[in-house]
Amino acid sequence: MFKDLKGRRVLVTGSTSGIGLAVARHLRAAGALVGFHGHTAEAPETIAADLAEAGENAAFFSADLTRTENCRTLVESFVARFGGLDVLVSNAGGLVGRRGLEVLDDEFYDKVMDLNARSALMTTRFAIPHLRASVQATGQTSAVISTGSIAGREGGGPGSSVYAASKAWLHAAQRNWVKEFTKDRIRFNVVAPGSIVTAFHDDKDQATLDRISGTIPMGRFGTTDEVAPAYLFLASHACSGYITGQILDVNGGQICP
Repeated sequence: MFKDLKGRRVLVTGSTSGIGLAVARHLRAAGALVGFHGHTAEAPETIAADLAEAGENAAFFSADLTRTENCRTLVESFVARFGGLDVLVSNAGGLVGRRGLEVLDDEFYDKVMDLNARSALMTTRFAIPHLRASVQATGQTSAVISTGSIAGREGGGPGSSVYAASKAWLHAAQRNWVKEFTKDRIRFNVVAPGSIVTAFHDDKDQATLDRISGTIPMGRFGTTDEVAPAYLFLASHACSGYITGQILDVNGGQICP
């Protein structure tokens, strides 16, 4: 189905665990040249087997994307390694913590927004020239796929207002970028997962997990392998060359348009 992804150069930020790792693995299985990314200096054990199996077709890059200059360095390092960039999957992000409105402070706000908004904004900024060059070289659209969240639409759980706002920001920002870069044939779309089995939910007890599952028409949390193909669909020119500015909800019916 995704045969045109073979040989495409794809950077996946935040891809040493969870959804990002599943996306990177599915892309690699489709024949893409994949950049795994994490914030640790050395490649973590979670991707050691992937890197060994992929050989020259995959590499690990370390960067703290809460700082603008590191976003630039990450993109430049990927391009130096693979000779260009065809698709950016902007997945780095996280909850950071849960705090109610009355105990929020500037430090916490900055941590959440830097991790979820600044990282996507600046990595995309520095990727644009390379994505534009990809279009000129291949004749195919290039793509940016960002990880949003169901929280960006329904506000998130208790204590996650800043996280939810950062995802709503991302949903809106990519629609603005559509207006700016469609002329360059760069597509921008968001995958918005619902409740997925990842470390994001490690702070919840079983009763809470069961209660959330009861709100999902499919009756369970999704898996990362069920989310990952949505990214491949949006990365594929053959499958989604005329799709841009969209938010693709993957949530088992938890919230419907």
